[in-house]
Amino acid sequence: MSGQRTFDRESPGVKVAAFAVLLTSFLWSHVKAQEMEPRAYSRAPVGTQFVLMTYGYQTGDVLTDASLPLKDVKVKLNTYAIGYGRTFGVAGRQASLALVEPYVNGTVSGVVFEQSEQVTRSGLGDIHARLALNLIGSPAMRAREFAAYKPRTTVGISVTLVAPTGQYDPVRLVNLSSHRWAFKPEVGLSKPLGRWTVETAGGAWFFTANNNFFGGAHREQKPLLSVQGDLIYTLRRRMWLSFNGTYYHGGQTTVNGKINSDRQSNSRIGVTYSLPLNQHQSLKVAWAKGLTTRFGGSLNTIAVGWQYTWVKK
Repeated sequence: MSGQRTFDRESPGVKVAAFAVLLTSFLWSHVKAQEMEPRAYSRAPVGTQFVLMTYGYQTGDVLTDASLPLKDVKVKLNTYAIGYGRTFGVAGRQASLALVEPYVNGTVSGVVFEQSEQVTRSGLGDIHARLALNLIGSPAMRAREFAAYKPRTTVGISVTLVAPTGQYDPVRLVNLSSHRWAFKPEVGLSKPLGRWTVETAGGAWFFTANNNFFGGAHREQKPLLSVQGDLIYTLRRRMWLSFNGTYYHGGQTTVNGKINSDRQSNSRIGVTYSLPLNQHQSLKVAWAKGLTTRFGGSLNTIAVGWQYTWVKK
């Protein structure tokens, strides 16, 4: 494109605050902030293990502060991920641990100070780990006990951790790693009602500071609160359809003490379908879109995942 430059070559006179929104939206649209995961506190026998591979495509607009010299900001992301998880017992209760490593290829484009800009990134993102413990309604059971156990209301807690292991270069404004630690404590509830299951979960993301943001700047972010609800219908064993919704609020950032006008107050809706292929394999398809967006990415998402599950006797 004639006259087009990359963000890395932008002149020193461009305000860092104008680009901070691009960084935030690019990273957290595919990391965790907008994620909807039904059956996060579902029951499973102790010794259940799984490996999964997923692909997700996200595209859409990024809504920015009207006072910033940004317009027509768009995001296109391809995210590939591989993960492993297993269940085990803790003090007689069901617990689980899962690890996921993403690989991201994406483009952010927009008009900055009347100049068309575009940047493409490809590489490993930050690794994710989630530890969950069901406190009520889900005792640790082996497969035979589990099969005879009648489902009941489950209450659980979890902590999700994002470690700064991905591709990062402080010279660049847009990176695949956030170069900071992030963690999310959450409380979830799952209540079966015949073939239907109602789920709800609430938590908050907390972030450490990035002390090497774009040329050595100091970037901080306030907590980002989230609430999620799911309505799940079981068609038959291991085949289900879920209607999902989430709302998140907060996450305002500061760069070198200067507060940015980027507080989020956004909501998303989606649908997830799980199809068993055989005794061990299943396929999951998900769709989601932004419903209301005050600030950040209003993205459409299509994702497909394959999972292989087995139970260690």
